[in-house]
Amino acid sequence: MFRNQYDTDVTTWSPAGRLFQVEYAMEAVKQGSAAICLRSKTHVIFACLNKANSELSSYQKKIFKVDDHIGVAIAGLTADGRVLSRYMRTECINYSYSYESPLPVGRLVVQLADKAQVCTQRSWKRPYGVGLLVGGLDESGAHLYYNCPSGNYFEYQAFAIGSRSQAAKTYLERRFETFMDSSRESLLKDALFALRETLQGEKLTSSNCTVSVVGVGEAFHTLDKETIQALINEFEIAGEEAPAEVSEQAASDQPAAPEEGAAPADEGAAPMDI
Repeated sequence: MFRNQYDTDVTTWSPAGRLFQVEYAMEAVKQGSAAICLRSKTHVIFACLNKANSELSSYQKKIFKVDDHIGVAIAGLTADGRVLSRYMRTECINYSYSYESPLPVGRLVVQLADKAQVCTQRSWKRPYGVGLLVGGLDESGAHLYYNCPSGNYFEYQAFAIGSRSQAAKTYLERRFETFMDSSRESLLKDALFALRETLQGEKLTSSNCTVSVVGVGEAFHTLDKETIQALINEFEIAGEEAPAEVSEQAASDQPAAPEEGAAPADEGAAPMDI
């Protein structure tokens, strides 16, 4: 599909100045199941969809604990994400042992980006086919970063990656100004609303999503299914108007049209959509 004479090696530049192997790795992130992360001043919320290869198999874990103050959500090749999360966990342990203090989130993200960049400059390696949403708290407050297979990293207020993530991004873009002052419960509801936007013909339930939280005085942990289902039931009864408002705004807002048109690009069959 994408085959050309410049994509046989990750170190081969095209005349247009592109590294196709790196771009293919970034495409793998778009094929993975959706992952969402958003933050306030005191909390970071992770949410992802659980998708199995078949009805007979279990789903792959997409949210990992790195340390008590850091977590990561992934989209793309789950195996690559698992290896990188183990690397991050090791870095946190080494830093804590050496300095007797938690590793700052920004420093860990830079180390992770450096590790990913090496794979774009060695002909005998391949780029990691996974995108990581790294969130946590340190002395400077709550942080959320997106680490790309290219070795780039960006700090966000809220972000979504994976299949059909554009719909979630549209929702987050219209709500992000309220996130900084949001309570924990309000942030959880926004995360679930955004996650529901990525579903197509499916109903959001506690069995097809995972939600994790880290905050001030609250170590990283994953919410149990009963708690998630209670939150879903609550906003389905009292908050159904929120997505409708977003839809009305999208219809009246002309610049939003290209974003909506871009959503079907992620809808193709994905061999790594797990």
